Amino acid sequence: VFDTAFHQTMPEQSYLYSLPYEYYEKFGIRKYGFHGTSHKYVTERAAELLGRPIEELRLISCHLGNGASIAAVEGGKSIDTSMGFTPLAGVAMGTRSGNIDPALIPFIMEKTGQTADEVLNTLNKKSGLLGISGFSSDLRDIVEATKEGNERAETALEVFASRIHKYIGSYAARMSGVDAIIFTAGIGENSVEVRERVLHGLEFMGVYWDPALNNVRGKEAFISYPHSPVKVLVIPTNEEVMIARDVVRLAH
Repeated sequence: VFDTAFHQTMPEQSYLYSLPYEYYEKFGIRKYGFHGTSHKYVTERAAELLGRPIEELRLISCHLGNGASIAAVEGGKSIDTSMGFTPLAGVAMGTRSGNIDPALIPFIMEKTGQTADEVLNTLNKKSGLLGISGFSSDLRDIVEATKEGNERAETALEVFASRIHKYIGSYAARMSGVDAIIFTAGIGENSVEVRERVLHGLEFMGVYWDPALNNVRGKEAFISYPHSPVKVLVIPTNEEVMIARDVVRLAH
């Protein structure tokens, strides 16, 4: 569900691009963010599982599917997210590039003879895991290929994980700390390997996770050690339940 409502609580410093301000006023050019229903559901569920009021929690939600976005959620409100004006921004994805230097677009046009629309199509449909690996946008294929020693698959996996890892670090800084990190959606819920790579090296900020507990797929689980200051949870997303709750709330 590509919905933006949950991210409407982002402050100006998060949603404004450093472009001429009139572009925002005239054309509504700003960050909107996506996967709002999913981020809302898993952060509310995390608060329940942690047994703490959401108002006092700083959470980082990682919605990792073929499309992927990270959200910083403080006190139950989205304060920043990785996708932007469109779902093309942020981390590398199955076929989407994520953030790139915008000056690459005219450069690629000049070098390849593609039109702007064709370059945009490449960024949306031929980049990300597919672009780097050269053979698949499906993370399961990429992981299998890394086990067979495929170097480009290994690079694709490292790029995918390291971009997420960087967002976690930046959002922890943004909230002056973090209480829990949540993994959700197809890859987040099911890929032991991706979670492992994303979490590797986060011990400096109090993230201590258990490889045995991480060996879980598609069900709710704490994968951090009990003593870990920052908790790590796997929570299958349930966008339908969240939409139903919102409908009931609005009806009343």
